Amino acid sequence: MPENPENPEKREKFEKFEKFEKREVSESAPSAESPRGPESSDSESGRTPLSSPGPQVSQTSGQGEEAGESAEAADVSAASGGAGPSGRRRLAAALWPPRVTRAQLIVALLLFVLGLGLAIQVSSTSENSALRGARQEDLVRILDELDDRTQRLEDEKARLEKQRSELESSSDQAEEARKQTQEKERQLGILAGTVAAEGPGITLTIGDPSGAVESDMLLDAIQELRAAGAEAIQVNGVRVVADSYFTGSGDDMRIDGTKVAAPYVFKVIGKPEDLEPALNIPGGVVQTLEKEQATATVERAPKIVVDALRPAKRPDYAQSSSQ
Repeated sequence: MPENPENPEKREKFEKFEKFEKREVSESAPSAESPRGPESSDSESGRTPLSSPGPQVSQTSGQGEEAGESAEAADVSAASGGAGPSGRRRLAAALWPPRVTRAQLIVALLLFVLGLGLAIQVSSTSENSALRGARQEDLVRILDELDDRTQRLEDEKARLEKQRSELESSSDQAEEARKQTQEKERQLGILAGTVAAEGPGITLTIGDPSGAVESDMLLDAIQELRAAGAEAIQVNGVRVVADSYFTGSGDDMRIDGTKVAAPYVFKVIGKPEDLEPALNIPGGVVQTLEKEQATATVERAPKIVVDALRPAKRPDYAQSSSQ
């Protein structure tokens, strides 16, 4: 491109001509027809070119090529944009409405049955979660209690069968029934605490020098003894029966409203071979009391006397159904 002339008027004309020439080149670039030559531009504008047409023709052709490339890119983008919605429509048509085959139905049914089986298995497993999380000492204690309870039930069953056979074989059934009734009365009196009892058992002595023993600890000891087969229990001269309760702690410990003080002496009638291990199992009553800075000693005895009595209570509403 020729340099600008030094004359200001010529320079101004040259700049106007250059702007006009660039505008015409941009307007004629999209058409693919023969480009305008320098002579036609000169004839239309009515102006005489100030420079040779060589550089101008090369500039015009370069700008035309750039404009052609931009037009081709626009055509490609328009073509790709037009194909997008049709592809989505084809995908939607392929997915909906769903076409379910017989094989898919069979697979769905098998998966449903498998899920139902897993749910039942999980629910049955969660029922035993309490035993799964128990300690080994607790499991041993539970098994011992179940064995003792099973043995007591078997003994009771054998005793009742013996009584039935005696009633059936006795010549004087009325007299035999009376004897059995008296024996049953004595047994119920021992359980109710209205009759004194004696027999083999143990003596549990709990010392509390620091006053840390609570009423629930004594109640736990009673429950352990009952689970091990204790038939009669007496604590510091107070007969403990099914409806007994413990309150207070330390210097204000009470059993059924009667105040008792340490040391607490438990006289228990039952099988010593079952009672003592129930208290000394790992995590049992003895270890729990020792953790609270208390002392607990268990002694077996061939004869334990439980002579504390409770007054017989007549029920206010309940009556015997045999009357």
